[in-house]
Order: sequence, then C-alpha cells, then structure tokens
Amino acid sequence: MAGATAPLLGLEKKSLREQALAALRTAITSGELAPGRHLVETELSEMLQISRGTLREALRQLEQEGLLSAGPRGRLSVRHLDAKEIRDIFSVRAALESLAARTLCELPDRDYVIRSLRTAIGAMEAATHGTLEERIETDMDFHRTMCLLTGNETLLHSWESLEGSIRMSIMFAGLDKGVKNMSVDRHHEIVAAIETGDATLARNTIRDHMDQAADNLVA
Repeated sequence: MAGATAPLLGLEKKSLREQALAALRTAITSGELAPGRHLVETELSEMLQISRGTLREALRQLEQEGLLSAGPRGRLSVRHLDAKEIRDIFSVRAALESLAARTLCELPDRDYVIRSLRTAIGAMEAATHGTLEERIETDMDFHRTMCLLTGNETLLHSWESLEGSIRMSIMFAGLDKGVKNMSVDRHHEIVAAIETGDATLARNTIRDHMDQAADNLVA
C-alpha cells in the first residue's frame, strides 16, 4: 500500500511547485513584485502557503528564466531590465523567430500555417480593447504559434525560455509603448511575407519587426 501512495505524493508536490511558479511568474511580469525587490523566503513561503524547499525550487526556475538575479551572498531579487538588456533579448528573439519564419517558408504546403497565424491575429484584434495583459497574451500567442508550427521543439523551447523576460520588458515599458508593438497590421505583414515563401523577405520582416519593437520599448 505504501508503494502505491508514493507517486500520488510526488504529483502533489509537483503541483504545489507548479502553482507557486505560476503565481510568482505572474506577480513579477505584472509588476506586483517590482524590479529590484529583494525576495524574502519566509515571507513568500507564508504568502503562498508552501514549504521553503518547494519555494526554492520555484525560485531557481525563475532565476533560470531570467526573471530573478542573484546578488551578494546569493540573495535573489526581481531583475531590473535596462535598455541594453532589452535590446539583447529582442536580438536573440529576432534570431529565433527569423529561423522560424525561414523554416515555415520552406514548407511545401503553407496553407495550414497561414490559417493558424491569421487565427492568432484574429485573437489579437478581439483583444484590442482589452487590458494590457490580455493584449500581451494574444501578441505572445501569435509569435509562439509561429515557432510551434515549425515542428522544431528545440526552437520552441528556446523561445519559451525568453518568454518571461519578453513579458517583463513590455509590462515595465508601460501601456503606450507596449501597445505600439501590438499593431495588427504589422503582424499581417509577417504572415504575408511567410505566405510568399520568400525566406529572405520573411527573415527581414521579422528582424525589422523586432528592431522596431525594441526601439519602442527603450525610447
């Protein structure tokens, strides 16, 4: 009987860790936990009602995602992004999404890809009058879908590892700057470039999109 209960305990622990991870990630990317704030384990574990061991696992994951940074004696704080870091993030993002665009252009049948990306743009249009968080989610979903459709799991995983930092850069820039990067027309340009099958055009469209996005955020 004892052997049968062990896996259930493991699932329960994993669930707590994942819930804590999601709650902390949201608090950071929404600005509830402000940039530069030092994290106190006892305070957070009490707020989340989890053990300090489970909390540390979640914090290690967030550090790997680039949302937290370690200071003297390993003390963690919410990462503060400066202009150079934002440009670096979007430079790497441009490289990943340029690869995605090239891969999609090389597909012999792009009909499903184009339909899926246009559906994602439709969601962006529907969220136009929503909250900043809703608009960010639909914008991120468009770019995530583009990477997912390549079938390249390593590419998708690499893009997802930047997701938290991308959200932070948008949230911290504020509504006006963030919204400039969520133009539906600009995303239609990306889809149109991929639809042509011209890999060079698609890559250049992505790079221009990301260069402008970074410029908007650090302006």
